[in-house]
Amino acid sequence: MAATRSLKVVAALMAGTFLASCAVGPDFVRPTTPDATGYTKASVAPPISGTQHFAPGADVPGQWWALFRSRSLNALIERSIKSNPSLDSAIASLRAAREASAAQVGKYFPQVYANPSASRQLVSQELSTPLSAPVNLFSLYTAQLVVSFSPDVWGLNRRTVESLDALAGVQRFQLEAAYVTLTSNLVLAAIQEASLRAQIKATERLININLEILNLMKKQLEAGFENQIDVSVQEAALAQLRATLPPLQKQLAQQRDLITALAGRFPNQQPPEIFDLTSFLLPHDLPVTLPSTLINQRPDVRAAEEQLHSASALVGVAVANMLPQFTISGNAGYASTTIASLLAPQNAFYNATAAATQPLFDGFTLLHEKRAAEDAYDQAAATYRSTVIGALQNVADALKALQADANALKAAVEWERSTKRAFDLTRQQMQTGYINFILLLTSEQAYQQAVLNLVQVQANQLSDTAALFQALGGGWWNLPPDQARPQVEASILPPEKHE
Repeated sequence: MAATRSLKVVAALMAGTFLASCAVGPDFVRPTTPDATGYTKASVAPPISGTQHFAPGADVPGQWWALFRSRSLNALIERSIKSNPSLDSAIASLRAAREASAAQVGKYFPQVYANPSASRQLVSQELSTPLSAPVNLFSLYTAQLVVSFSPDVWGLNRRTVESLDALAGVQRFQLEAAYVTLTSNLVLAAIQEASLRAQIKATERLININLEILNLMKKQLEAGFENQIDVSVQEAALAQLRATLPPLQKQLAQQRDLITALAGRFPNQQPPEIFDLTSFLLPHDLPVTLPSTLINQRPDVRAAEEQLHSASALVGVAVANMLPQFTISGNAGYASTTIASLLAPQNAFYNATAAATQPLFDGFTLLHEKRAAEDAYDQAAATYRSTVIGALQNVADALKALQADANALKAAVEWERSTKRAFDLTRQQMQTGYINFILLLTSEQAYQQAVLNLVQVQANQLSDTAALFQALGGGWWNLPPDQARPQVEASILPPEKHE
């Protein structure tokens, strides 16, 4: 009974100490919103001509790639999300970080161990036996509970848990970044594949046109109506054009390998989807979130913020290590020379100990560790600011690229239409005998070059549209639970609702 009462007293002291504890060091405060109201001097977004329009303040949909209206793209991304190893790695890292935080939380509580033992002892006759009876050879059986507790008086453990929680937050947002990166890279790769296929098709058509011109010039040379210099110039032009085809074919093959890898497959397991530009529709209404909203949605900015939070908590850890550390320990149980009488009341024992340790001199180790923690916090703060600036720059670059793409598309369409009209007129005159065949082929060559340029401009506009969605954060916070990563339900909540 005495042992039980003593353990209750120790437990009460430990609880009181825990409740009275405080956390030294700075309390983390989220960085202030950057002083930026838009991405240009005049407005949130620059004006854009053409069919696309910016919608300032609109939110990014969770599955933004569906705006391109490509079933093949939707199927590829859905399958890739389930099998991409980078996402699996990020999910495992998040789980490990959360378990590390949960393990540290356990240090808030007393550590209790069972410690049964049995021994056979022979005590020298020159020494006193530890038993009440004068017996030198005996067996000793012990059954006891050992309790140890370190009160978190200065918040050492609290700041450590806070730091680990923040590191788990870093892993959470790195997972979101991996998700956004994967989906964006798949969209860009699919658009690039479509662009390369169109460029190869246009290049092959140009090669055929130049070959027809060369064959006609050779016939005219044999008939005496052409000279060798012009034929040689055309042969060089054809050879130069043919030389542009293998690099395009190489890029297409490598692009297919990239899409296969992003889908989590081996090179010999290429996905069945084949992409061309006609399978994509250009999204017309483009959301543009405000800078103050962007910093809550960009996963890299949120990860940098959590890293700053962790560094802030580690300053408190360094300060707490310089202060007195308290420990309370005790054990209670029974000891007897026979197992049969082990639990007899007269064989009960207990002890309780309280201790404090205050560093007096350690060669200034703790002081320098504290200064290092403060410097690490300054570094994390600078990294956070740099990440915010980079995020705003990404959006500004994407907006200006789309603005330039609209102008380039307008010029490319005019070029394509004018060369098409010239080709049609030349072909009509060829049929009536007013223009020779070489002029017709030359006109068609100009038209095909305009088509090739239009293909590149259209691909750039699609790619820059995807880049805008990526720069705005990728819309991961708008994914419903049934469409997000089921392994990490908490990570799909919007950041303002999860904190």
